[in-house]
Amino acid sequence: MSQSPAPRKTRTLHADTITLAHGSGGKAMRDLIEDVFVGGFDNDELAKLEDQARFELGELLLQGDRLAMTTDSYVVDPLFFPGGDIGKLAVTGTVNDLAVGGAKPLYLTCSMIIEEGMKVDDLRRIVASMKATADAAGVKIVTGDTKVVDRGAADKLFINTAGIGVIPAGIHIETHRAQPGDVII
Repeated sequence: MSQSPAPRKTRTLHADTITLAHGSGGKAMRDLIEDVFVGGFDNDELAKLEDQARFELGELLLQGDRLAMTTDSYVVDPLFFPGGDIGKLAVTGTVNDLAVGGAKPLYLTCSMIIEEGMKVDDLRRIVASMKATADAAGVKIVTGDTKVVDRGAADKLFINTAGIGVIPAGIHIETHRAQPGDVII
């Protein structure tokens, strides 16, 4: 297994709204990433702050003989709606895309394009929703990317999630295998 990450540093993001500085690669961006994303998603792989997540192939092979991958982007208005929000939608949509093919969903990536001026509390709320939804689905959000664009260049928040799952041996659920009379659940 990979080595343990360095202890998490406690940082406080001193902003009420997202600014272009939060996407500039400097201290403001680091504070945003560590406070909102690493703190919110709370897992050891993400806490390493690497540009990728790494997994032991042997551990994955114990769960199946093939990998499944998917990606989806989410743009909704409003960000919060009865029964959920854009974050919950992103996690459930990607997990579902893996599960319908017979895969056991394991890991997600999360990339966010954030419009300048978005409220930090709204972003925290979305991240908390994503974390709760991921926990309920048994997946971890292990890497991601953050960009901030000028006010008016996006509709508040765009989220892209990619997922990786493992397909158990003998499972072959594929669209092209569907036959007349098959039952769809």
